[in-house]
Amino acid sequence: MGKSTLFNRLTGTRGAIVSAVAGTTRDVLGGAVEWQGRVFALVDTGGVIGASLDPMQEAVAERVSRAAATVDLLVFVVDGREGPVPADDEVAETLRRHGVPVVLAVNKTDDRRARDRAFEFHRFGFEPIVEIAAEHGLGIGDLLDEVVSRLPPAPGQAAAITAAHETDAPPAAETRIAVVGRPNVGKSSLVNRLLGEERVVVFDEAGTTRDAIEIPFERNGKPYVLIDTAGIRRRKNVREIAEKFSIIKTLDAIKESHVAVMVLDARSGLVEQDLHLLDYVLTTGRALVLAVNKWDGLESEAKEKMRADIKRRLGFADYAELHFISALHGTAVGDLYPSIERAFNAANAHWSTNRLTTLLQDAVSQ
Repeated sequence: MGKSTLFNRLTGTRGAIVSAVAGTTRDVLGGAVEWQGRVFALVDTGGVIGASLDPMQEAVAERVSRAAATVDLLVFVVDGREGPVPADDEVAETLRRHGVPVVLAVNKTDDRRARDRAFEFHRFGFEPIVEIAAEHGLGIGDLLDEVVSRLPPAPGQAAAITAAHETDAPPAAETRIAVVGRPNVGKSSLVNRLLGEERVVVFDEAGTTRDAIEIPFERNGKPYVLIDTAGIRRRKNVREIAEKFSIIKTLDAIKESHVAVMVLDARSGLVEQDLHLLDYVLTTGRALVLAVNKWDGLESEAKEKMRADIKRRLGFADYAELHFISALHGTAVGDLYPSIERAFNAANAHWSTNRLTTLLQDAVSQ
């Protein structure tokens, strides 16, 4: 359909993974757009494929519906080459129920056949209809004009934007936290638990998360960005192009974070892939917090084995604070925030020359 391509084009980023495979986007991604002195938040959602018995598709559709209910304007993207399909009718009916203004964007109209079929979408009753080609940037200005003209008024925003540019004021310092680990260790469940809301799709299937989802929020008056990342499997098991892009985005998210919360699976125990990913976190110089998930309900013998494995195999990272948690039930999840703060402060500490020299001399002596 081209929603993620359009999202990247409008935000001027590569925030959303673009693939020819339908259903690549599953979570809700956000980004900022500025046009004609207006700044607005843009949201990319998963595709609604139509009636489906697939529980994953149901979860995605539910998240799309929830997002649609909280916005001021909807951009309904359809495929001009394919023409109207039954799934489009279902989406159109859903959008009508929300009662939110809709701009209909007919994508891929750089193809003459698509331009000839654009009139077929008038049957949905949405006005205006804008012909675009997201991949090549055609019609994007017209689409933005229509979007901005239908947004609710924001008095004083343009002046505020101009003032911000003129003063070149630095943004508020924010702590960027990347939640990383192997597939299906409970990263998305932990992100939702840390936020206190069902923000990202959770599904009992490895590889549910594909994009690196950045979620800004405040806690006790301090700004944070929580990043839910795709799980990284062993290289020999990675075959799909979309998964390869997911891994690249995960590695980039780690490099752009301040603190990495490494999630381990207590039930499957430590495996080599955990050590490889941990090595990458340390090589990039990120602050580290360890979270052993799925601890609730584990037999005493299994708990002791996990503790022993961590002590034996993770001795090189014994400075990192370690938590045994249950993202599903919330057990000990709240204890992660103080550890994240301590890790961030330690990684960003400033030392005097004398103090640093003493530390290095002590390290060499040991």
